[in-house]
Amino acid sequence: MPAQSAAALAVNPLDASSLLSAFGALGIAAVMFAETGLLIGFFLPGDSLLFTAGLLARSGAHSGPHLDLVQVLAASVAGALAGAQAGYVLGRRGGRALLTRSRSRKLHEGAERAEELLGRYGHARAIVLARFVPVVRTVLNPLAGALGVPVRTFALWQVAGGLVWTVGLVLAGYGLGSAVPNVDRYLLPVVAAVVALSLLPVALEVLRGRKRRTAAVTPETRPEEPRPAEPRSPEGRPAPAPSAGQEP
Repeated sequence: MPAQSAAALAVNPLDASSLLSAFGALGIAAVMFAETGLLIGFFLPGDSLLFTAGLLARSGAHSGPHLDLVQVLAASVAGALAGAQAGYVLGRRGGRALLTRSRSRKLHEGAERAEELLGRYGHARAIVLARFVPVVRTVLNPLAGALGVPVRTFALWQVAGGLVWTVGLVLAGYGLGSAVPNVDRYLLPVVAAVVALSLLPVALEVLRGRKRRTAAVTPETRPEEPRPAEPRSPEGRPAPAPSAGQEP
């Protein structure tokens, strides 16, 4: 059996370096499409794959395969945009039944978060933000189709979010690899930091939402407590106030 065929059989789909060593730029496009367009791809390492691909596209000697930056960018963008649009079409045709059939608890939790994003931030912001949240970026696309998000609205904002997500992470890896020698020796902690940073926009949006809800409940906006009724005489006039030393 040829060495390349043996490597393809031994590939670990959860390991970005293993995927890139076996399939190169073509593997990036396939993973991006599966993670953003097919519900079965929610477990794939999208963030770490993009960053690692950019890291391996830098010039100079380093461990791992040598990738071409232009090919990496093209494959990343094409796979992510095509996958999201395919997921939307599947959801538009299949409806929410696509999600209810799954037995994955993680997938159902992602669907709840995706629906929460759509309800809280509106279509545009939710579609962009979902790109940076694992599992949610897998589920939101078919969910948007099932909920009837307008085609033009979804296409516009999924392209915007997809470009920021893919190009940003690839160039971040490329820039770090070019600036820091032998950074690939510390690949795992670096990738973990990048994944955490990719969640920062959503975390900021959650904090802003909490601040807005807190600011909406101020002392000025709270309903006034009812005052006790003023005592009145049998004729309907206000009763005189009790004098000093007199019991009310």
